[in-house]
Amino acid sequence: VQLQASGGGLVQAGGSLNLSCAASGTIFRINTMGWYRQAPGRQRDMVAGSSSDGRANFADSVKGRFTISRDNAKNMVYLQMNSLKPEDTTDYYCAANLKQRRGGPFDDYWGRGTQVTVSS
Repeated sequence: VQLQASGGGLVQAGGSLNLSCAASGTIFRINTMGWYRQAPGRQRDMVAGSSSDGRANFADSVKGRFTISRDNAKNMVYLQMNSLKPEDTTDYYCAANLKQRRGGPFDDYWGRGTQVTVSS
């Protein structure tokens, strides 16, 4: 299984970016998909998550600014980031909790980070 994230870049404060993540490989069912971020020397924190039934949850710091959506047919998850702030600058990681075969376990998979830089 591979998770490929894209969409990071440089944007001015107040601007927007849309991150995309595609899960590929042998996938039977995906439970949750989400986004995390990790600044150097700090722990990786959840930014937004989306469950298979459509429920979403967000870190307090991004509520009202970020939205998460999924395309289950394409095994993709998106993170629309609006009103970006300099403190949003860091690497963003896509994650998925999925099973590869019927009856198999749900495991966590991570993509490589995509860098988001917000200039003041």
